[in-house]
Amino acid sequence: MRKPWIVGSLLAGVLLLGACDDPSSGPEEAPPSPALPQVSATTTHQRAPASPGVPAVKPRVLYLGDSLAMEAQNVLGDQLRTHLAATYTSAPYSGTTLCDYLEGTGKRSLVPDADKAAALVRARHPDYVVLQFWGNAWGYTWCMDGITYNASQQRYFTRYRADLRRLTEQIADAGGSRRPKIVWVLQGPDPITPDRVRRVNEMYERQAAASGDIVSDAGATVSPAGARYTWSQDLPCTAYEHEHAGYCTDPGRDRTALHFGKDYLHFCLAPTTPTPKPCPARSPGIERIARAITETIAERVRAR
Repeated sequence: MRKPWIVGSLLAGVLLLGACDDPSSGPEEAPPSPALPQVSATTTHQRAPASPGVPAVKPRVLYLGDSLAMEAQNVLGDQLRTHLAATYTSAPYSGTTLCDYLEGTGKRSLVPDADKAAALVRARHPDYVVLQFWGNAWGYTWCMDGITYNASQQRYFTRYRADLRRLTEQIADAGGSRRPKIVWVLQGPDPITPDRVRRVNEMYERQAAASGDIVSDAGATVSPAGARYTWSQDLPCTAYEHEHAGYCTDPGRDRTALHFGKDYLHFCLAPTTPTPKPCPARSPGIERIARAITETIAERVRAR
């Protein structure tokens, strides 16, 4: 009989590989949707017209991450432009972890040199760098040197903590006198390795506190009330979801779906594809996460 952690590891690998068949290629775009404008990776967007609710200071935002960022990048860009008139760049790569965005990894990384975090900071001069990583815990990412959560939790957390610091330092150095604020996105519940996600989130919080950066607890929006690390297939509909057609997916039960079928990790309500793409379907989980990140940045912008 297979041990539970082996089954969990295999499932995690299948989920991430389903979104990243070609690790050497950058994100490819989903077909345009009337609700979600197209967003090209590493492309800075024009500023949206100001509105009464938009602050005078229009932030420049860079969004990096793994398959969770890949699926959410269009929605987040739409939110940031609409509510903050932000200039927005996104360059997520499915299957990645922190070390993939470190400079100096060369061919051992799933992210090309031009899209490393520091390289994009130098090129785009963002005010905020949003980092969203599930915390890759298996052996697919080459730059982790074979260190996995199941093989050695102590080595995994030690390495992950070191990569947090190195990535923070490289972003800070690249920003120079215009150092951007890093926004660490806290992850939602994980039924496969629940304690790992909790500890990874704690590391994000400690690193943000140590370096003067910020966290966005977007993961709380896809967690049951009062049970932050309890995974759920669906949750009660929010007021926003009631007011916007298609977001309360089961109004009869007052529940909205967060995951598609047996995909326990992603929030896109459409099947993963061999080629990584932004989510093509209206998905309440992605909308919740994007709104939370946008609100975190909005609070900082309006306080300036």
